This record gives sequence, C-alpha cells and structure tokens, in this order.
Amino acid sequence: MDKFYNETLAKLENEIKEFEIEADCSIERIEAVIQLIIKCLFDVKKYILKRGFKNVDEEIRFFKYQKPIIVSKLIYYNAIYKIETRRPYGNKRTKKYFVKELKKLKRFFENNLDFYKYYRSNNSFFDEQFFVRGKHDIRLWLDTFYFEADHRFSTSHDYKVAKIIANDLIHVYLEDRLNNINVKKVSDNSLIWTASKTALTELIYALYSHGAFNNGNTEIKLIAKTFEDAFNIELGDFYHTFMELKARKINRTKFLDRLCEALIKKMDEQDEKQ
Repeated sequence: MDKFYNETLAKLENEIKEFEIEADCSIERIEAVIQLIIKCLFDVKKYILKRGFKNVDEEIRFFKYQKPIIVSKLIYYNAIYKIETRRPYGNKRTKKYFVKELKKLKRFFENNLDFYKYYRSNNSFFDEQFFVRGKHDIRLWLDTFYFEADHRFSTSHDYKVAKIIANDLIHVYLEDRLNNINVKKVSDNSLIWTASKTALTELIYALYSHGAFNNGNTEIKLIAKTFEDAFNIELGDFYHTFMELKARKINRTKFLDRLCEALIKKMDEQDEKQ
C-alpha cells in the first residue's frame, strides 16, 4: 500500500510542479492541475476498492495521513480557482475581498477547534471512529459532506483533515496576495538572509524531513513560503534546488554541516573562556 501511495503522490507532485514552472498562477494552469488531482484520486480509489486493507492500522494510516494529502491539494487549488475568478477589480476592493476570505478560514478553525486540537496533537484515541469506514458517530463533529460521500472510500473525518491541511496553504496564499497589495517595505531592523538560496532550501528541507512543524503535518510549500515572508526572499523553484542537492556526489548537506561546525566551535570557545 505504502509503495503504491508514495509513487502515486510523487508522480502527482512532479506533474503539478511542471505546471507551476511553466506559468504563474493563471486560471488555465489551475484548471489543468485540478484535472490532474481528480485523475489521481480516481486511480487511488480504484486501487483501494480492488485491494482493500491488510488491517485496521493500515486503513487508519491511509484515511488519516495519506488520502488527505491528495484531497487537500484538490481543495486548495479549487479554492484558489474560486478566489481568483471571483476577485474584484481595484486594490481597495480586492484587499477587502481577501480579508473576507481569511475570515472564512478563521470561522472554520473556530467551528472545528476540538478536532484541530485532536489532529495537531497527534492523538489517536478516536482514530477508529474517525478514520475507519462505517464507524461514524453522529455526535463527533460530523460534516454534512460525509453523508453524501462514497462510504467505500470515505470515513467521517478524512475530509476534515484534508480541509485543515488545505486551509493552511490557502491562508498563506491570501496573506501573500495581501502583502503584494500593501507593497510591504523592508525596515532597517528586518532580518535579511545573506547566505545562499540553496543554503536556505537545504535548511527548510531538513526541518520538513524532521517534522519540526505541526508534528510533521505540514507541507513543504507552506514552510518555504513562511521562510520567504520572514526573510523577504524569493526561493523560486525550491524543489528543483532540492533535486540539485540530491544530485551532489559528495557533501549533500554542506550548509547543515557548516552550521554544526560553527555551533560546536562556538561552544568550545565559550568552554575555554570559563
């Protein structure tokens, strides 16, 4: 199961990245990406209905962690499509529109606070009710969407997980659009990243691989965007940069190694002064 899922997800992400390299956030590109994700979900559903699961743990892992990653991409791109096609003209009206969209995300968070806490804390005591098919409990934060879904390929809460993941990305997107309108200026007190973009990409992927944010339930794109905003830098195609790092014959983690060396040297110097 894991092999099929990992290969399918990697293929989908590569295809999406190819579209993102070719053009900016155009409506046509978003439409094409949505079709890719729909096709991917169809293939995954066909595989699951034919193969099934070896045990309950495998089923929970799929509906709690694996399926939501793919569905979150569909929710995200569909949301961006709607936002961009409905966006009004004029900076003042557009700013008001984006703020309104951010408030929708906040309402979803507030209305699902208990489940956010459960999911973000990596709890598992309700997993059999939330992420096993046919085990729904109407008292446990059910969405109307669940009753209309195909229960052969859905649980009571896998869509809600996907929504949480997607909303994080949508929030970043809207904040970025607002920042572009506001033309945010870099103050004298701002931190400027003065190492290379490759070095920052290496650091970001290390933090992502370690699961340093949200118990590992955060997409690399969100982490990269946060660093870009924090240091007023554009990483561009950071995935391509990562591929170049992987292709290094020696010293793949050059920047991280130098960080370790610098920190150890600093510690040794302070020990010598004591």
